[in-house]
Amino acid sequence: MENPKISALLIVFNEEKKIEEALNSVEFADEIIVLDSFSTDKTIDIIKDKYPNVKLYQNKFEDFTKQRNLCISYAKNDWILFIDADERITPKLKNEILKEIKKPITQKAYFFKRKFFFMGEKVNYSGTQNDKNIRLFKKEVAHYDENKRVHEGLSNVDNPGTLQNYLLHFSFDSYEAYYKKVIHYSKLKAKDLHEKRIPYKMVKQLSKSAFSFFKMYFLKLGILDGKKGLILSYLSALSSFKTYEFLKEEYA
Repeated sequence: MENPKISALLIVFNEEKKIEEALNSVEFADEIIVLDSFSTDKTIDIIKDKYPNVKLYQNKFEDFTKQRNLCISYAKNDWILFIDADERITPKLKNEILKEIKKPITQKAYFFKRKFFFMGEKVNYSGTQNDKNIRLFKKEVAHYDENKRVHEGLSNVDNPGTLQNYLLHFSFDSYEAYYKKVIHYSKLKAKDLHEKRIPYKMVKQLSKSAFSFFKMYFLKLGILDGKKGLILSYLSALSSFKTYEFLKEEYA
């Protein structure tokens, strides 16, 4: 029986500092596809110069769901392995992936547990202790829910499995980088709320922002992460606040 084949997929924009390590970590895949959103840094040059076997495409970014679904459409193999440029497949996780997909009976999708790093340091709490995402799945179920522009998920997966080894998530090197992502995500989430006809209400903006901080800092034990936990909790609250701010400014 022929071994199952994997297509490793990445959607990227201005990832010159991270793209090499990301691509190196999925070198075991039978096919590697990168969908770029017209990067303005050296991302494209690095891929073309150092990774001639990578299949490179470009498409203007609208939202994460559309970009992921388009990237999947280019894949030719039975298994899809999706990672972000700031994620790394470890050797142990690689071996587990290859072993799992060779089993006679497999799940159609698998969660990867993630170890989260912020500003170069590992975060142990702040909600990251339970962090996991579906990163490996069969192409037959490979379709992201088009009703979600942010925190996108597959639309037709039942009872996914969970791999035991960790995916490393080197999220942000600086506060400024995380802040930019918060603003970007908040605009997309505001658009989602508008399309769901959810009106702007100040009381909801303030209450959701306060609860976001309380949830991450106390309920999810961000307080145990010290300064990092405080920053992450603040940014979580800021995300909620900005989402409703953009809803008011752009759609009210």
